[in-house]
Amino acid sequence: MAHVVGGFVVPHNPVMYFNPDGPDPQQKETVQAAYRTISDRIGELDATSALIIGCDHYILFGPTCLPRYVISTGDLEGPIDQLPGLKRGPIKANGPLGTHISEHGFANGFDYAVGRAMTVDHSIAVPHQLLLEPHPQISTVALMLACGVDPYLPLARAWELGQQIRRAIDAFDQDERVVVIGSGGISHWVGDENMGRVNPDFDAMILDALNNGDVDRLLGLSDEEITEQAGNGAMEIRTFLCAMGVCGAAGGSTVAYEAIPEWVTGMGLAELEVSGRA
Repeated sequence: MAHVVGGFVVPHNPVMYFNPDGPDPQQKETVQAAYRTISDRIGELDATSALIIGCDHYILFGPTCLPRYVISTGDLEGPIDQLPGLKRGPIKANGPLGTHISEHGFANGFDYAVGRAMTVDHSIAVPHQLLLEPHPQISTVALMLACGVDPYLPLARAWELGQQIRRAIDAFDQDERVVVIGSGGISHWVGDENMGRVNPDFDAMILDALNNGDVDRLLGLSDEEITEQAGNGAMEIRTFLCAMGVCGAAGGSTVAYEAIPEWVTGMGLAELEVSGRA
């Protein structure tokens, strides 16, 4: 039987690649060390598969086709938006697990769009490179949520989707040890006059909610409140809520946090506890 054995949230910030030496060296090292710590932790958990929950940035489907959520059920490759040091290429995929999650969803009120051969963007490829490439035995399922542009996936639906995924994984009849990775930045303003602004107070609130399993605190946020306090990029906390749903909102611990204007983002990395961990 399959089990969820670990959960994490991490940024997928492309500016790290374009401007690697922009931040204070200590901040840069803190973030890089946190990625290494989480990668090592995934190795300790003896994971065989990973579900990376990312977001469409208007890149994959263009401005006219906006699926609420799409899951990979076959081959994976990317990123379509190549970065310095992160070139487009194949990603080892777990099609059977993605297919099972989608079919479980169809039977239980979750209408997935499916990617039978899917190209991903940096929201999947960055955590894959930094966390999973040291573990070539791990295969990946990619889930993309509508959190880049309006209409956004409702926060409550992201949470419910995570709960459905957990039920699906628990019912999967293959021997898999699955880690879930919520991929997104906290406060960041993208493409407007506030770009480069970071709100550490908002970021601390989000990490506190994660660490205490306080789903209601996150579900109580409105999109207007998120945008005003943390920018349009903070809509990506939907990936955190979905990961919390998979893990059972059992709490967690911050691995590292740095507010880095040079990288235009509040960079928070955390491990999530998993309820009923195998």
